[in-house]
Amino acid sequence: MMSAKDKQSKNKVVEEKLLEDLNSKLSASVQCQKTRRLFVLIDPDQLVDTCTKAYESGFEHLSTIAATDWLEEGKIELTYHLWSYSHNHLLTIKTKIDRKKPKISSINSIWGGNAETCERECHELFGVKFKGNLNLTPLFLEDWEGPPPFLKDFNWREYVKKEDYDQSNPREKVYFEVKK
Repeated sequence: MMSAKDKQSKNKVVEEKLLEDLNSKLSASVQCQKTRRLFVLIDPDQLVDTCTKAYESGFEHLSTIAATDWLEEGKIELTYHLWSYSHNHLLTIKTKIDRKKPKISSINSIWGGNAETCERECHELFGVKFKGNLNLTPLFLEDWEGPPPFLKDFNWREYVKKEDYDQSNPREKVYFEVKK
């Protein structure tokens, strides 16, 4: 059985080789955030190339794609979490796109249905359009007519009040009373 110190030493060697390999292949600098966690910040036009090279380097599992709305910056940040079973490491790829026209290339040619589903979720909740993903149908909000509901400037209280409450209903009238 391998001791904790031996495991740390082995992880360090794997990590150094991974960093060297990825930094030689990518046009952006990969950093080590902490043990077994790598991070790279890229321009949006580098996404497909970066993901392809990460996949070829052993990051065979797309765990998820997360979106963050940076309203003040006018950007939406996309975070791609990739896992390597062979290296036992997580690679996080981050990029920012324009919030007013949120478009980026799809990576479903690399990770197939898993990427398609993650992209559909980001499209539905944040309005991100993934060029090349032909199936951006709703996952959760099948009859939704409103704006992307996870954007920070979406006022869900006003939307619910307008869509779901009846001012003539005495029990719901309180929601329409003007507060002074």
